Amino acid sequence: MIPEIAIYVCLGISLFFSALGAIGILRFPDFYTRLHPATKCTTFGGIFACFAAIIFGIWKGIDGMKSGDMSMFVLSIHVFIVLVCLLLTNPTGAHAIARAAHRSGVYPKTWGGKPVEVDVLYKEKEKMVEVARLTKTDNILLSEDTKNTKSANSTKEANE
Repeated sequence: MIPEIAIYVCLGISLFFSALGAIGILRFPDFYTRLHPATKCTTFGGIFACFAAIIFGIWKGIDGMKSGDMSMFVLSIHVFIVLVCLLLTNPTGAHAIARAAHRSGVYPKTWGGKPVEVDVLYKEKEKMVEVARLTKTDNILLSEDTKNTKSANSTKEANE
């Protein structure tokens, strides 16, 4: 009785996350925001579906031990391996897809008529480079002014 309830709860949670992911894919406006619910849907929906399968395999495996049948325990081990692979590949794959889209020039849509800032740190770096360039130019100009002032002073002293 308790394993059945746990299986149903895990399947219900899996169904909930899968439904939320499907709604998110339909609702969100651009590629990047759609990628997020698609990844969450497959990750969390898959995790709880795997938990349900593992619980089922252990529950039926205990019943099968009486007759010497270990196939349900093997099922649980296989599902656990699938769960580990799912946890490793889903976030990595989503990151690779988003990075490839960003490098290909796919940008988010505007939000309320304002363009969405894609890479704030890149813009900050550009500002720092510009400030450094201007500072360097100012230093060069200042050093040239200092040289001109010194040469003017030396010329003035020579004339006196």
